[in-house]
Amino acid sequence: MDEGVLVELDRRLAPVDAARLAAFPGERPGRRPVHTCYVPADAVVPGLAEQWGTAALAALDEHGLPDLGLDPALVEQILPRVRAKLAREPVEDLRVDAEDGYRGTTEAEDDDVRRAAGTLAADARNGAAPPSVGIRAKSLEEPTRRRGVRTLDLFLGTWAEFHGAENPGSFHHPVVTLPKVTDVEQVRAFLPVLDALEAAHHVSIDLELQIETPQAVVGPDGGATVARMVHAAGPRLIGLHYGTYDYSAALGIAAAHQSADHPAADFAKQLMQVAVAGTGAHAVDGSTNVLPVGSTGQVHAAWQLHAGLVRRALERGFYQGWDLHPAQLVTRYTATYAFFRTALPAAVGRLATYLDRSTSGVLDEPATARALAAVVLRGLDCGAVDETEVRSAGGPERADLTRLAGRRPGDS
Repeated sequence: MDEGVLVELDRRLAPVDAARLAAFPGERPGRRPVHTCYVPADAVVPGLAEQWGTAALAALDEHGLPDLGLDPALVEQILPRVRAKLAREPVEDLRVDAEDGYRGTTEAEDDDVRRAAGTLAADARNGAAPPSVGIRAKSLEEPTRRRGVRTLDLFLGTWAEFHGAENPGSFHHPVVTLPKVTDVEQVRAFLPVLDALEAAHHVSIDLELQIETPQAVVGPDGGATVARMVHAAGPRLIGLHYGTYDYSAALGIAAAHQSADHPAADFAKQLMQVAVAGTGAHAVDGSTNVLPVGSTGQVHAAWQLHAGLVRRALERGFYQGWDLHPAQLVTRYTATYAFFRTALPAAVGRLATYLDRSTSGVLDEPATARALAAVVLRGLDCGAVDETEVRSAGGPERADLTRLAGRRPGDS
């Protein structure tokens, strides 16, 4: 073939290549949390994460673990790890809630937000804060717009004053969760606000969007608004969080049937999942408001529901979800650890086959190897498995897993 044809092909497609790489850069470096715990701004206290872990362990001791549909031998493996996790690092990601979960008055919100930020900053200095923290302020709808931005300004300013300014770069970027987005223009308009907050307080901010309105899923033109929002937000965006109850209510679903496993929820979450694929952001499952409180029978029923929802989400590729109560940590980690430990033998076996092309068996594509490696890394990151177990099962070294998973440079 004439070389000129190939040169012209390269010339025409070079901008397409560059645009695709810019829009879909692949997995971010670093660890991804398995959950986000939402705590009202007026309920943030010193040592909050440790208190949640202590409360979760107390609930487990008091009520015992019910039948969660898991192999008893697997549960026997998991429980010591779950207990160790609850004692060592019970909360992986914490969001101070100044929106729906906050019941304080407008007059009290300034003080509550400042106090919450200062408390978390002190915990961070003492090594007691979760690995990731942030805040959910109010939406950009006209009645709450200025109040929401003021709350962010107070939280980030206090955070920087008590932690960031003294320890630059010593803690993960604070995360801002923007709720009830309805239009792409809200996302575009919010980015200069975040830029101004970063400049004012010398912090780096990550952004999450909460998908809890029908308009955020499908727009009036019939297009997938959520995909446009993802690319409008750009590299600052780390996640889309599904809002179980606001979204269900907006569709007219009766309260008794509002759940993260409703078909309407699956539709929205699948669009979210497609919208973030390859961008470095992640789709995050919502919550259940059936809390493990009350009698042992009530706690066991709530744990069985929660464990089932966590397991279902993991099977569908949602590796992060919401927790609203300390005792939910019991089933968050039990279900998560069971998922990753069960997945480990097949994943490492197929990765070994993929790396050794002379071995016959399943012939996996690079995309499948990427997904398999990502599952093993997530299991390592959350403590479900350790590197010795991965190597004993015939799996690759962590550096090879990182390469296979396509994570960008800079992973811990």
